[in-house]
Amino acid sequence: MVALDRFRPIVEFNEHCSTLVCCGDEDRSTQGSRRRALARAIRAQSDVVVDLSEPSFADGSVMLDLAVLARRLRVRGRALHIKRPQPQVRTMIEVAGLHRLPGVRIEGPAPAFA
Repeated sequence: MVALDRFRPIVEFNEHCSTLVCCGDEDRSTQGSRRRALARAIRAQSDVVVDLSEPSFADGSVMLDLAVLARRLRVRGRALHIKRPQPQVRTMIEVAGLHRLPGVRIEGPAPAFA
């Protein structure tokens, strides 16, 4: 039997560089696995970078979680920097309006259009 703790978490927060890294496609079914990393990111002592370079899919639950994180950070004088989202994920960010929130910055490719 393989121990579950040997698998890499889908979302991790590195406190040393204040980076939240998403390592797989994200949707409502993975929301629970994001909670611990998001809770740690909220307590960051600097701006938080969200690395979305790997996931090719992220649904509205991810956008909501990131919006809540951005708001909580902004209250503490911090910003949320979304780094290299895949074009499909960037489209979802823009559909959800996450890119228009105060304190949210996006770096990476333009959104994909159908």
